[in-house]
Amino acid sequence: MTTTSTPADAFGMRGKVAIVTGGGAAGDGIGNGRAACILLARAGAKVLVVDRDVPLAQRTVDMIVAEGGTAQAMSVDVTDEVPCRQMVERAVGLWGRLDYLDNNVGIGSRGSVVDEPLDTWREVMKVNVDSMFLACKAAIPAMIATAGGGAIVNISSISTLRPRGLTTYSVSKGAVIALTKAMAVDHGKDGIRVNCVAPGPVYTPMVIRNGMSDAARAQRRRASVLGVEGSGWDIGNAVRFLLSDMARYVTGQTLVVDGGATLVGPSRESEEH
Repeated sequence: MTTTSTPADAFGMRGKVAIVTGGGAAGDGIGNGRAACILLARAGAKVLVVDRDVPLAQRTVDMIVAEGGTAQAMSVDVTDEVPCRQMVERAVGLWGRLDYLDNNVGIGSRGSVVDEPLDTWREVMKVNVDSMFLACKAAIPAMIATAGGGAIVNISSISTLRPRGLTTYSVSKGAVIALTKAMAVDHGKDGIRVNCVAPGPVYTPMVIRNGMSDAARAQRRRASVLGVEGSGWDIGNAVRFLLSDMARYVTGQTLVVDGGATLVGPSRESEEH
């Protein structure tokens, strides 16, 4: 695991409570959600690790506990309103409050509106947008009631900033940005900040689960103007910052974490390599 030189108390998270959806990952892999769980726990937060596949969530919990942190696992279908309410009730029941929500759940798709089956369109919207709507719908009243406010981070994608053949996915992640801004306006008066992270081509278990060649991995690395490969830790660090007191004056924003990939056109790869 990575280490951090930032003192844990600097984040203002000690004794606070977070829910992270999509907090599992295959094996010991570090996905965006698992990285966020571990980093939040390192900063002193108690973490409810949510994943539809509870053994994956439990592995994240085991990693946190091994470092001396506090976490519990829970299997939740976040596309359903009742389980989302139960998720929030579990966090509050365990630790008496809710301060943070990190919405990580998402699936992908490829193709244009002509190619995409309607059923796939609806499923992607359900998983990528409905899940965040429902999780926030359940979490916000609990944040207000138990903590007097809180912070939310929703995970979008650079695919909505630079669409390239992933139309349904790009649209769903664009909706996440719009939802983030709307909730920031609606709930600023309640002491709740809402921000968004748009990851670039980071190397995570979800990305490679269907296999990835060394050449494809190298091409993704070169998409960064820094020439380095991003990882789940990069996204997790961005999430922790936006949830923390360090970002107390930041709301309604989208933080792009892509090594500069969106600064250059897709043709750069063929022109320079």
